[in-house]
Amino acid sequence: MPSDDQAKHAVEVKSLQKIQSEVEHINKIALSVDCVIFGFDESKLKVLLIRSDLKDFSDKWSLLGDLVFPNEDLEAAAYSILKKRTGLSDVYLEQVYTFGGVTRHPAGRVVTVAYYSLINVQHHKLNILDNELHWHDVKTVTDLAFDHQQIFETSLQQLQKRVQEHPLGFNLLPKKFSLRDLQNLYEAILDLKMDRRNFRKKFFSMDFLVDLKEMETDVTHRPGKLYKFNFDKYDKKKKKMIGIDF
Repeated sequence: MPSDDQAKHAVEVKSLQKIQSEVEHINKIALSVDCVIFGFDESKLKVLLIRSDLKDFSDKWSLLGDLVFPNEDLEAAAYSILKKRTGLSDVYLEQVYTFGGVTRHPAGRVVTVAYYSLINVQHHKLNILDNELHWHDVKTVTDLAFDHQQIFETSLQQLQKRVQEHPLGFNLLPKKFSLRDLQNLYEAILDLKMDRRNFRKKFFSMDFLVDLKEMETDVTHRPGKLYKFNFDKYDKKKKKMIGIDF
């Protein structure tokens, strides 16, 4: 004869048909994707926002997002939404977090999965400009529609964490760059003023910079040396990296 615990466990087991019924008739939850596209431009970190077209959030800015179709994979939906909203198709997206607040969407229960990317604004032209699609300095972003302020801030924190774990920002710089350019990039992403000497010492110690024996030209400040990033050496050493402690 089964014990009370066994009997209780047996009652809690659901059949596949029962679960399907709950999904169809009880758990009416929609799934969406939101894309947080960060861009580096004019020594500033920016984020791509679109004017909300919902009456509940009139005159507010929002992230790029939409519902996921039943036959779509999450990642495919993220790329599809990004292309539909901006025309961009050559952007790498990384999943950040899932946001499931019960009241986060006025239309009902909508769980959203956030993806983010970091691009050079000058290298990626927006091909669709509907709904006032614009780049905004991250320091000016406040009070976004839905819970997008929370999604934006969480994604920004994740980006800042990632660039301190691996030197991801080099893809945003020209092939030939100065140490001034490099420091401006990291200061913009981390929102942090860094000591010039310590910053340079940190990067030289990683041994990923190649001195090109060339100097900057056509600059208003004192010309600096030009460098390039050794991606081959980085690929060989990245598994052993313990991060960049600023």
